[in-house]
Amino acid sequence: MSLGIVAPQTMHFDKPLQLQSGARLANYDLVYETYGTLNAARSNAVLVCHALNASHHVAGRYSDDPDSVGWWDNMVGPGKPLDTDRFFVIGVNNPGSCFGSTGPMHVNAATGKPYGAGFPVVTVDDWVHAQALLADALGIEQFAAVMGGSLGGMQALAWSMLFPQRLRHCIVIASTPKLSAQNIAFNDVARQAILTDPDFHGGDYYAYGVVPKNGLRVARMVGHITYLSDDDMAEKFGRELRNGAYQFGYGVDFEIESYLRYQGDKFSTYFDANTYLLITKALDYFDPAKEFGGDLSAAFRNIQAKFLVISFMTDWRFAPERSRDMVQALVKNKRRVSYAEIDAPHGHDAFLLDDPRYMKLVREYYARIWNELNEAAA
Repeated sequence: MSLGIVAPQTMHFDKPLQLQSGARLANYDLVYETYGTLNAARSNAVLVCHALNASHHVAGRYSDDPDSVGWWDNMVGPGKPLDTDRFFVIGVNNPGSCFGSTGPMHVNAATGKPYGAGFPVVTVDDWVHAQALLADALGIEQFAAVMGGSLGGMQALAWSMLFPQRLRHCIVIASTPKLSAQNIAFNDVARQAILTDPDFHGGDYYAYGVVPKNGLRVARMVGHITYLSDDDMAEKFGRELRNGAYQFGYGVDFEIESYLRYQGDKFSTYFDANTYLLITKALDYFDPAKEFGGDLSAAFRNIQAKFLVISFMTDWRFAPERSRDMVQALVKNKRRVSYAEIDAPHGHDAFLLDDPRYMKLVREYYARIWNELNEAAA
C-alpha cells in the first residue's frame, strides 16, 4: 500500500552550523518529510538517511507530480517493511544538496550571490549534527532506529558514534566504514570530469546561465558502472548491439553504451554539479577509525545501539568484507548485532530493489523493534 500524496516541509535555523572543516554555515534551511504518526511518548521515530543522489523524498508522491515516487517507496509505507502504521518516519535533505536544503545553488547572504564553489565542504558528521538539530526541533530525544543504505548507512553509523544515547537501533545497508582507494579513485575521476568541463566556470556557472552537462554526464556514467554487478550488466545488456551491426564510428554501438548515456543525460538535467563535488568528498572523508589509529573497534567503543548490518555479495563497490569489518568491531565491543549477506545479483543497487529475502529481513527486524516499544510501554 502506498503512502499516497506527501509534502515536503522546511525548517529554518538561525544559529550557525559549525562544520568539521572549521567553517560555519549560517542561516540555513533543512527540507524534510515525515510519514506516519509520532506517538505520545515520542518513541517510535525512525530517521532514514539518504544516499548520494537521493533526498528527503523517501516515499509517497507529490500532488503536482504523480510520477515523483520516493526513492525508497518499496521500503517505507503502510504495511511495508518500515511500516508507517507503526513508525513515524523522517527523511531529511542534507546541507549542500540540490533538493531544497541550503546548498551551492542558494544565495550566500554575505555576498548576495549563489554560494557556488564557495559553499563549505561538508562531511557525514556535519550532516548528522544538522539532523540532530532537526530532531531537537521536532521534540525527538531518541530514535527507535536510524537507517540508511550506502552513504546513508555511513550517516546511520555516524549517529551511533556521535549520539550513542539518541538511537536504540542502527540499520546499516550496503555500506562501509571507509572508502577503499579504488572507490576514492572513481570519485576523483567523476569530479575531474566536472571540474574540467568548460561550462563549470570554477563552480560559478549559475552566473553564466549554463550547466556543466558533459561533466555531469560522465560523472554519472562512471558512478553508475560501480552500482551494477558484472552479472547484472551481462544479463541486462550483454554485448547486444543497438542497431544490429557495428557502426564503425565512435557513437553508440552497444546497448550498455546507450543505457549509460541515457542515465548520464537524465542526471545532468536535475542534479547540481557543485553538489556532486561536495557529496563525493563527504564520501571520501568518512573514516571514523582514522583518529583511533585505524582501529575500528576503538572507534566503536561508546556505541550503545543494537545493529542490523546487511550486505550484498555482488556489491563490489561496498563489498561484504567491509560490512564484516563493522560486525567484527561491534562484536569485539559486545554490541548486539545481526548480520546478513545476501546473494542478490544486482550489485550495489540491490539495497534499493525488492529482493524478497532482503525485504523479509528488514520487515522482521522492524517487527522486533515494534515489540520492544510495546514491551517498554507496558
